[in-house]
Amino acid sequence: MNKNTFIVSICTLFLSFVNAQTKDTTVKKYANSLNFIVMGDWGRFGEDHQIPVAKQMGKTATDINRDFIISTGDNFYPVGVASEHDPQWKSSFEDIYTDFSLHWNWYPVLGNHDYAGNPDAQVAYSKISRRWNMPARYYSETFNINGNPNEQVLIAFIDTNPLIPEFYKSKQYAKNVISQDSTAQKKWLVKTLKEAPKTVKWKLVVGHHPLFTATLKRRESYDTKAVRKSLKSLLDKCEVDAYIAGHDHDLQHLLPEGKTHYFVSGSASESTPIDRLPISKLASNEYGFMVFSVSANTLYVQAVNEKGEVIYSTEIKK
Repeated sequence: MNKNTFIVSICTLFLSFVNAQTKDTTVKKYANSLNFIVMGDWGRFGEDHQIPVAKQMGKTATDINRDFIISTGDNFYPVGVASEHDPQWKSSFEDIYTDFSLHWNWYPVLGNHDYAGNPDAQVAYSKISRRWNMPARYYSETFNINGNPNEQVLIAFIDTNPLIPEFYKSKQYAKNVISQDSTAQKKWLVKTLKEAPKTVKWKLVVGHHPLFTATLKRRESYDTKAVRKSLKSLLDKCEVDAYIAGHDHDLQHLLPEGKTHYFVSGSASESTPIDRLPISKLASNEYGFMVFSVSANTLYVQAVNEKGEVIYSTEIKK
């Protein structure tokens, strides 16, 4: 290698290093889109990383001009809330997510830890809180994209706990699942998805338990397998664009066979070890949340850590 070639090589390596260090990690705001934050597994009285993640959520919500916030469940640790007047509403929710930008609508689902307490109290709190919107244990909402009623997003918020047979034998969960009709919920879900009006451009489903996960201890755990067996073919037949879950304390994007993309956002206060699967597009145990921006033809997803850095982004086209 001559001197000039050596100098060029060094310069190339230096520029590559600079580019790597200056890579844009700022959250992007997409115009003419429906923008919302997805977070999960959070209510720990402000402990662990709940407070720094909450603060970053507030900053990001302002930056993207969020329309609402989705919680993927396990809203209150360790055993849910006892009633709609439980002190945890203040210590784990109201006193933590204080930024003005987070005082928009929240749409939660129930996690297994919520089922260890009184899940109906979380429904009841909707009558007390201006921002907490959980009209039932499962429900759906339709949102206009950029205010246009001819371009909409349908989101079905489901309760995955009754879909797990082992819960009916559990001392911790049985009292709250035994009254639930999982068959009725699935019939409702199919009807909701299949009868969506033509104005609906995107169909999303939010539940607590993932169908696929790279999290070490839950890849083939009884709850993952049960929810996958119950929902995978249904999501395929109903042409669901994305299934969004929590439960695992990490950030994931998985793309198995089929149309549906699978996302996990469950590291809003705790992080656990994770590996990768062949279907993994993202597998990170950083603390954080996800940002979804939906236009008529594109679904943008950004994974954001507690420092506000975008650690992953993807686009799903129609």
